[in-house]
Amino acid sequence: MGTITRGFANKVLGNGAIDATGLSGNIPASNVDNTSVTNITSLPSSIEVIESTASDPSPVSIGNVWYNSTTATVRYQSVSTAGTWAAGGNLNTARHGNGTAGTQTEALTFGGQTPTITAATEEYNGTSWTSGNNMGTGTAVMASCGTQTAALGAGGNTGPQTQTEEYDGTSWTAGGNLANARAAPAGAGIQTAALAFGGYFDPTGTYLTLTEEYNGTSWTSGGSLATGRQGLAGAGTQTSALGFGGDNAGGRLTSTEEYDGTSWTSGGNYPTGTTSLGGAGIQTSALGFGGSTPSPGATAATFNYNGTSWASDTSMSTARSTKGTGTRSLALAIGGEPPNTAATEEYTGPGAVTTKTVTVS
Repeated sequence: MGTITRGFANKVLGNGAIDATGLSGNIPASNVDNTSVTNITSLPSSIEVIESTASDPSPVSIGNVWYNSTTATVRYQSVSTAGTWAAGGNLNTARHGNGTAGTQTEALTFGGQTPTITAATEEYNGTSWTSGNNMGTGTAVMASCGTQTAALGAGGNTGPQTQTEEYDGTSWTAGGNLANARAAPAGAGIQTAALAFGGYFDPTGTYLTLTEEYNGTSWTSGGSLATGRQGLAGAGTQTSALGFGGDNAGGRLTSTEEYDGTSWTSGGNYPTGTTSLGGAGIQTSALGFGGSTPSPGATAATFNYNGTSWASDTSMSTARSTKGTGTRSLALAIGGEPPNTAATEEYTGPGAVTTKTVTVS
């Protein structure tokens, strides 16, 4: 450290005048302890520094900037001003019709078609997917919900179509069977308080209105949807759920329905008739994305719901039927078709606080 010029705070006399004698000269550098800088807790705004750390610090505030020496990237904490989709880590196994659970940084996907039926499970850490233990029975287009360490999959297009499986973060075990066999229903809630609603029963060609509620052990009947359908998206909780889109013999649907734990009532219509779409969020703050529309087919369109009506949002990078999880502000689109894909996309909504990496192009 260099020399420091003397100050004059100790030269103010009792009458307010300054005694200028002895102000010349510098303090010898040897009198200043270099290690004292470790006690600095703040710096003037004119001095700018970037912290170097082996991992992203926590907690961080909006505007914080740091260098992550492990990933060799400059990172910062930001608030999004508009909804955006960005590429996430690819699945190890491309698939569609997969079950999903969890959040954008702790997600789970399981089952699906590759195009053959699979039982493979994968876990997401916000960057990449790693393999988990397989489901007991491979299936696709099932009702799914929960978290990465407490997920649920029910029904689907293989087996008796009533099977339920529970994931504890390590392995899958059998849960109580659905009372009504079905493929392509929607799911909502958590592992111990879940919903499965809608779907298709192939032996009779029936588009179902049936809702079932799960308590972690067994399923019981809930209120029926107004419109029977398959391929619809679900969001929310067991007592405050949302179902939208899907299709039946009349074609792709726009209707949205809201569940209060007892009965379904109509909500604002989805802007375009869409089936096999992704959903995320809660009843009063939801996101719908992707899916299949009458024309031109696979779509990248994204819409947000405020509890009353749907509004257009930023489209995904890739048009596809897909499955979703997460929140209205931080959602994931996982896999999909056509063609069968391993792509993951991450949605960041307006006002979401998120860590971003500085890029140079």
